[in-house]
Amino acid sequence: MEKLSALLVQDAIVLDLKAQEKIGVIRELAQLLIERALVTDPEEFYAAIFKRENLESTGIGHGVAIPHARTKAVKQLVLAFGRSNAGVDFNSLDGKPCFDIFLIASPEDKKSEYIATLARLSKFLRRDEVRSDLARAQNAEQVIEIIRRYE
Repeated sequence: MEKLSALLVQDAIVLDLKAQEKIGVIRELAQLLIERALVTDPEEFYAAIFKRENLESTGIGHGVAIPHARTKAVKQLVLAFGRSNAGVDFNSLDGKPCFDIFLIASPEDKKSEYIATLARLSKFLRRDEVRSDLARAQNAEQVIEIIRRYE
């Protein structure tokens, strides 16, 4: 199982998300994966991720959301990360806005790796010190180093 820090695409880290609502944030993060050819069919990817988002909130509480999808439109399991200074409404379980958003994009045939990554990321982000350090990160390299340190 690959480490979370290895799955996180450095060029898909945004420390000041422009979008202020859930759909826009997901599109902003997905676009970074599309530009790097990690998503081969944007329409199919968006359909899969928004279908999943409509099933149940991906806002897990503590200011964290993990939108995710498994689809043939993705070449390899990857993560993108965005930080919102204002907070975004993801209909979180605790009713609070999300500041840290990790997007998981997975190939259709990587079900067990996808589920394991979602579980590890969810557990990892429940730690106060991880979220606190992510809030202070100044660049993409620091985000990856924070994840390496705590995983």
